[in-house]
Amino acid sequence: MDIIYLLLGISVLVAIAFFTAFIISVRKGQYDDVYTPSVRMLFEDELVKTKSEKNQSLNKVKSS
Repeated sequence: MDIIYLLLGISVLVAIAFFTAFIISVRKGQYDDVYTPSVRMLFEDELVKTKSEKNQSLNKVKSS
């Protein structure tokens, strides 16, 4: 029974260590996206159609 308490304590310490490492990496900008902003300007002119607009255009094609 003592080993369960020992393993539980160790697992809590390991979880705290991983959580601390995650917080530090987020604060240092490890997960910042540096690629998308440079490419976003290439795709700004695309028109985004909603589902209703797509359905209307399909209905026009079908009725013709």
